[in-house]
Amino acid sequence: MGDIFLGLFAIVIGVAASYGLYWLLNFIISLLPERLRKKSDWLAFLTPAVVLVILVLIAPLFQTIGWSFMDDGAKNWVGLKNYIDLFTDQRFLQILLNNFLWVLVVPAITVVVGTAAAALSNQVGPKLESIFKSLIFMPMAVSFVAASTIWSYFYAYVPPGRPEVGVLNAVVRLLGFPPQPWLTIDQGHLNSFLLMAVIVWLQVGYAMVVISSGIKAVPEETIEAAQLDGANPWQIFASVILPQVWGTVMSVFVTVLILVMKIFDIVLAMTRGNFNTSVLAFEWYKQFFENSNVGPASAVVTVLVILIVPLMWLQIQTVRQQELLR
Repeated sequence: MGDIFLGLFAIVIGVAASYGLYWLLNFIISLLPERLRKKSDWLAFLTPAVVLVILVLIAPLFQTIGWSFMDDGAKNWVGLKNYIDLFTDQRFLQILLNNFLWVLVVPAITVVVGTAAAALSNQVGPKLESIFKSLIFMPMAVSFVAASTIWSYFYAYVPPGRPEVGVLNAVVRLLGFPPQPWLTIDQGHLNSFLLMAVIVWLQVGYAMVVISSGIKAVPEETIEAAQLDGANPWQIFASVILPQVWGTVMSVFVTVLILVMKIFDIVLAMTRGNFNTSVLAFEWYKQFFENSNVGPASAVVTVLVILIVPLMWLQIQTVRQQELLR
């Protein structure tokens, strides 16, 4: 109970402090001459946000970049040593490959399945549509760690002679095959693909809802014109509907792509990066929190930032294109 009251107290103090800060800034600006006040009203609202962004995002970013050129204790300058060590380490190169596989597989499957679910659910009538979409969207309410726990039981392996608890191995046994320790099998990166199934399960609902709203916004006139021309349902979807919602599809794709680049929770909860399943975010966590290697950890996270920044730019461009189309 003490933690709950402390949390509520922090919220009240935070809201009161924010209100007081904005009131104070507005009061100071109100003391200025009218001509100057009209030109500087925006400062009362923008300044706190800018200061917060600088303190919470920009300053730590530059601090991290600086640490990436220092030793394990972030005390002595070592130049590019951390980066050289990373890119000459076969284990780190394997981690980069794992991240590449996540980026290559998860957004594509999520968007394809989400688009298919959106298109099909729009054809079954309002009542069935709401049920269908609710069931698919429901995993979005589950945290990544909780989802990892659920899927860990799904993939669970127990030694021979003990009762089977894993759903997948139970099915395998029914088919006459021996159960397998799925999350330890790294041949062909099988265990990584099994981890990817978790994030796809979680994000398909998001993709479906966003793309479905885009499909419903397609003008009926264009669909009716295609029907009059004799187009079948697949041709209508591929040639009429999909081009008009392509901006929405790309927006979902890039959003999931950025999420996948930062994936951490699922790897931590299901394998802790063992059996060749580690990714960049987990490698940073391991170096920083478990090994206390500040310099190498900062180099890892800097590489991750460098990879994410172009994706953020692509997302901004995609949103701008959507706004232009509207």
